[in-house]
Amino acid sequence: MSRIGKSPITIPNGVNVTVNGTNVAVKGPKGNLNREIHPEMIVKQEGTTLTVAPSRDAKELSKFHGLNRTLINNMVVGVSDGFSKRLKLVGVGYRAAAKGKGLTLTLGYSHPIEVDAIEGIDFALEGQTLIVVSGADKEQVGQVSATLRSYRKPEPYHGKGVRYEDERIITKAGKTAGKK
Repeated sequence: MSRIGKSPITIPNGVNVTVNGTNVAVKGPKGNLNREIHPEMIVKQEGTTLTVAPSRDAKELSKFHGLNRTLINNMVVGVSDGFSKRLKLVGVGYRAAAKGKGLTLTLGYSHPIEVDAIEGIDFALEGQTLIVVSGADKEQVGQVSATLRSYRKPEPYHGKGVRYEDERIITKAGKTAGKK
C-alpha cells in the first residue's frame, strides 16, 4: 500500500464532496472541480474525512493509490484555499498591464503579447513586474504559469525573462577578451 494513499483527507467547513462511482465532484467557496479517478480505486466518505483505497491488493495499483489520493486532496484544498504562483518579469522595459481580466505583456518583442482571460484563473498585478496567477485547479494554475514563462524564458547570461519568484537562475560567464 502507498504511504501517501493511506492518509485520510479532511474536508474543511464549506466544502461539499460528492462521490459517484469513479467521478469525484468537489464544491467550495473558490469554485467547483470534477475529476474521474482510476476505476479500481474506492473513495469512501465518513463524516468530514475521505479515504482512498484500492479495490484489490495488487502491486500495480499502489502507484495509482497515492496519485488519486493526492489529486482529490488538491481538489479539496483548491476549492477551499486556492493555489497561486508568482511570476517576476526581469529586464529593462519588461512589464505587464491588466487588460480587462487578461494581461498585456511587454517582453522585448516588436509587439505586446495579449493573454486572454481564462475561466477559473485570476491574474493580479503587484506593480508592473510581478504577476500572481491564482485559481482553484492546481494543474491549471501551473499550466498557465508555465505558458506565461514560455513567452520569454530566463536567459543564462543576464537572467532576463519571465521567472517564478522563488526560481534561482544560474548565470554563465560571458566571453572574455583573450590574448592575441
